[in-house]
Amino acid sequence: MQNQLKVSWIQADLVWENPKQNRAAFSKHFESLSDDTDLVVLPEMFSTGFTMHAAEVAETMEGETVSWLKHMASTYNTAITGSLVISEDDNYYNRLLFVEPSGKITYYNKRHTFTLVGEEQTYTAGAEKIILDYKGWKICPLICYDLRFPVWARNTEDYDLLIYVANWPKPRILAWDTLLKARAIENMSYCIGVNRVGIDGVNAVYSGHSAAYDVLGNLISELRPNEISVETVTLEKRHIEAYRNKFKFLNDQDRFTIL
Repeated sequence: MQNQLKVSWIQADLVWENPKQNRAAFSKHFESLSDDTDLVVLPEMFSTGFTMHAAEVAETMEGETVSWLKHMASTYNTAITGSLVISEDDNYYNRLLFVEPSGKITYYNKRHTFTLVGEEQTYTAGAEKIILDYKGWKICPLICYDLRFPVWARNTEDYDLLIYVANWPKPRILAWDTLLKARAIENMSYCIGVNRVGIDGVNAVYSGHSAAYDVLGNLISELRPNEISVETVTLEKRHIEAYRNKFKFLNDQDRFTIL
């Protein structure tokens, strides 16, 4: 078990529906990472922007972007996570991949499709929440709109880190800030949210606000609105253990089943 986890994220402006250019831009950002980075978090649909044109941009699990993720994870000896458009079994998915340096891939399909823009008409919703173990850290990765549904993130698995990758628009950024902090507090977990900046192909504006919170809801990163930036935080197992042992709030959760 590793007592510290060094997590970096890339808050980027995405080139609309252009995986090749986006991969090239992220490749440049990776050059600024420290050698001991354990995990790199990219935004939602990091290769295309939040597009409903799945047929035009979808890739397979053997496609160029997945191959690029595996190459980057191996080259920089770090795990990488972020979501992209995947075509599989005649369905399109907004799929988060967690790629380890060994080449192992764990994935999560977005559960809550964003009905405000008709995401459910293009993408098949996921049915399973995943908890993965990486370097002794239990991690729960989720996607954007999932943030509004606390039951789905409910910490019944004793996870250590909750991650949201997003394309969360500027007009609702207060909700993003507030809910990330709330998810950290109620789950007694570190919570990291990674958003994009810039303007996309349908003129939605994004202001970033990527952030990390500790188990008490304290902001432990520097908030950089509207900036393309790379930021790193070091998470501590002893911080989680100290406050869970002191307060034991998770022991008092109601018990129920999600259908």
